[in-house]
Amino acid sequence: MLRTPTGGAVTGAATADDRPMSIGTVLLRLRDEFPEVTISKIRFLEAEGLVEPQRTPSGYRKFRSADVERLAQVLRMQRDHYLPLKVIREHLDALARGEQSALPAAGGVRELVGGREAEPGRTAARIGRAELLAAAEVSESDLDEWESYGLVAPTAEGGYDAEMVTVAKLVADLGRFGLEPRHLRAMRAAADREAGLIEQVVAPLRRHRNPQTRAHAEATAKELAELSVRLHSALVQTALGIRLH
Repeated sequence: MLRTPTGGAVTGAATADDRPMSIGTVLLRLRDEFPEVTISKIRFLEAEGLVEPQRTPSGYRKFRSADVERLAQVLRMQRDHYLPLKVIREHLDALARGEQSALPAAGGVRELVGGREAEPGRTAARIGRAELLAAAEVSESDLDEWESYGLVAPTAEGGYDAEMVTVAKLVADLGRFGLEPRHLRAMRAAADREAGLIEQVVAPLRRHRNPQTRAHAEATAKELAELSVRLHSALVQTALGIRLH
């Protein structure tokens, strides 16, 4: 039974014992299957629109069984399919509307190298150099310069992660404001430091004896990356606001 965005249920009747639960009780219910879940994680999923608990007049969260089930669905899809929260939310909302919505199987994203589809089972989408140049609409000389500064980098297996298209476009856009690759090295260094911090958090999960916990490490890393980007953006905007006054 999946919860609708407005708190209704898609199928099935309400359970006989559907008393409102505190966030601490929800945590205890989820811990058996998801040992790494925390109260902060639940609050984050609420902030991202994945669950909408009721609120008492004094502001306390009150969860129902459908909320707990929806949270379990979200955590399961993160763990088993490595999906970003936006995709999970859209999938669950589509199901709540009665629409057919199939999730990609774990490892179902194919790798693209040189425009050809590689073998199944790879989870990272990659493109060749020609595809990167065409998608980002940049020249060979631009890409060579960006690579020399570490802003864009090919993978060890050859080709580029698909996300490098976004990186290349952003570097090009910043260049139109006079920011050259040498000016952007500080951003690259900051990103590497943030990645190092995230790696420190997820490393114990990857070494865990429980295979489900190890599989959850990737989803945790993605979530931390999203939070890191949001924090960075907020800090930059705050700093600019202070300087503008």
